[in-house]
Amino acid sequence: MLTILGFAMIATFLVLIMMKKMSPIAALVLIPALFCVAVGQGAKLGDYVIEGVGTLAPTAAMLMFAIVYFGVMIDVGLFDPVVRGILRFCKADPMRIVIGTAVLAAIVSLDGDGSTTFMITVSAMYPLYKRLKMSLVVMTGVAATANGVMNTLPWGGPTARAATALKLDAADIFVPMIPALAVGLLAVILLACVLGRRERKRLGTLTLDEVLVREPETVLVGAGGGGDRPAKGTPSAGGGDALDGEDATDTEDGDEDFKGLDPNRSTLRPRLYWFNAGLTVALLAAMILELMPIPVLFLLGAALALTVNFPHMPDQRARIAAHADNVLNVSGMVFAAAVFTGVLTGTGMVDHMADWLVGAIPDAMGPHMAVVTGVLSLPLTYFMSNDGFYFGVLPVLAEAGAAHGVSSLEIARASLVGQPLHMSSPLVPAVYVLVGMAKVEFGDHTKFTVKWAVLTSLVVLGAGILFGII
Repeated sequence: MLTILGFAMIATFLVLIMMKKMSPIAALVLIPALFCVAVGQGAKLGDYVIEGVGTLAPTAAMLMFAIVYFGVMIDVGLFDPVVRGILRFCKADPMRIVIGTAVLAAIVSLDGDGSTTFMITVSAMYPLYKRLKMSLVVMTGVAATANGVMNTLPWGGPTARAATALKLDAADIFVPMIPALAVGLLAVILLACVLGRRERKRLGTLTLDEVLVREPETVLVGAGGGGDRPAKGTPSAGGGDALDGEDATDTEDGDEDFKGLDPNRSTLRPRLYWFNAGLTVALLAAMILELMPIPVLFLLGAALALTVNFPHMPDQRARIAAHADNVLNVSGMVFAAAVFTGVLTGTGMVDHMADWLVGAIPDAMGPHMAVVTGVLSLPLTYFMSNDGFYFGVLPVLAEAGAAHGVSSLEIARASLVGQPLHMSSPLVPAVYVLVGMAKVEFGDHTKFTVKWAVLTSLVVLGAGILFGII
């Protein structure tokens, strides 16, 4: 019964948010509360929620201060040269911009932290997408999938968890997987090409000068078959529809959304540029080296950035207030997710779901347990946390594989396959940073991204089998 209710709870949540019948925060709180009562454990709901909140509190704290930190860095102009450089390189071509999104997300993912990756990527790319009226779900989908592939780095989390759970060396798991993961990253680049071509067909290609000097009443001329672009705020004429749930012609925020390239905004601190750049590099290096817990690093970084760049108290309060909306949305979502994960774990639903899936594997599939593990890693890492999968399910799969002569190393490598999909799971706090900063509905992001993330995961699995890694 708990197995059925667990799947029903997850399905209900996904359906309601994708159909936009409930906001993600409300769904994350009310649906698990209802199912907790349904399984007869309503009296323990408070304990489950407190346990879940306690588990995710450090993550929420990290996100709160990370948003303030990177928000201040955007305000003072740290990423302006990056935005201008990408714009010049891409020549305002939607296809190049989408490819640039994938490459930037992959490069920044080297720090091993998804939240940081999404903050930097959205900070750099969001103004371009808004200015060119590109679909924002393309940006979030490509960034999340690219980060999912790179999340398999030994210091990213999943590989270390797999190594710990199966008592293996992380390098023995990761290094042989590099060719398959490289193919997966190539698949993301090709996906970016396809999505970018669709955007180019819909919008046309603009020149750099047209983008930079554009005014609301200006009519832009597209190149390469795009035809005339309508004036800002008017529907696209003959260019096709926006992609999957995102109204790419929505410009209610106007030019404010492009403030990243405004050279005259009052918050710029050009004399402190190298200080801010050095502080950011030092912060990321400290994260990678694990000198301190990440929440502490961002707390210190945010305090130092505010104090140095805005020494006057009114200015500091203004900067904090300017980013309060993002902070509240993201931290609120994380604490709401704590209710969902707390109930899912506390009631035992997640354990019963995992046991049912493992028990459903036919005996004939025993010699192919590595492939089975790769396939199961998609739904399991989507419906549960990495901790739950790698510490709870993976050892069972490895034991079943060992009974049929399949090595633990193969099982561990196969378990990494589902990470491109995992990074869009509603149980991953970083995804709320991505959709929150990009101003994209979580349901729209899910509908658009899941199919491409599944395809990317299957490409990694296929490459692993082809290369004899899995």
